Amino acid sequence: MSFEHLNPGELQQRLAGENPPFLLDVRETWEFEICHIPGSRHIPMEHIPARLDELPRERDIVVICHHGLRSQQVCIYLDRMGFSVLNLAGGVAAWAQQADPDMPRY
Repeated sequence: MSFEHLNPGELQQRLAGENPPFLLDVRETWEFEICHIPGSRHIPMEHIPARLDELPRERDIVVICHHGLRSQQVCIYLDRMGFSVLNLAGGVAAWAQQADPDMPRY
């Protein structure tokens, strides 16, 4: 594996920077509808292989799920496909706890 894990604070810093990463949310549609990080692109995990052309190769991609496990699996796959990826450690659950306490939780 050649990708990093970011905590919510590190992601906040990157989003505020000059070259913010592409946010890829790989959860199911019902999960995304409950809550998501603003600006996230929603592509459910099982659709990733068929939709690679929708992902940028010139930007870092932060992969997001509920707790960080599904996103880690997607990171492994995308890394093998030549993308520059990072995993949001703890997923949206950690984001809601550490970065956006007003975010709905499930």
